[in-house]
Amino acid sequence: MQNVYDPKFYLVEADMLPEIFVKVAKAKELLETGEATTVADAANIVGISRSAFYKYKDSITPFQDLKRGRIITFQITLRDKMGILSSVLAVFANTGANILTINQSIPINGTALVTISAETTNMVISSEDLLQDLHNTIGVKKVDVLAG
Repeated sequence: MQNVYDPKFYLVEADMLPEIFVKVAKAKELLETGEATTVADAANIVGISRSAFYKYKDSITPFQDLKRGRIITFQITLRDKMGILSSVLAVFANTGANILTINQSIPINGTALVTISAETTNMVISSEDLLQDLHNTIGVKKVDVLAG
């Protein structure tokens, strides 16, 4: 059975977003650059609550120039069955993404956590389509973008 996940993405000018989204994006930037060491610090600096940060953090990501090469890091939870990792790697191969690193944990309770970093310059599909393809891969329980 395939996972059904159909995210919708829009490119919106920052001035048109509710202020909370802009502040959450700024807090994420502070954490990524090390200007804030904890979520509490980042939230305090930008003037939001920690709960607001956690509520919206996965819903806002700054737009990056897609014509430039970039690296995306995925954290993927897989069922512990033969061939599933191979299927995930085939998704990357079919897109033209260049896998830079793969790290897999030892399976626990029937699942394994895999972290894959890929360079996307030569991809023939969008990052959103890659994410969708990963979600739809049989045996994939969850996909998160950690960076990129």
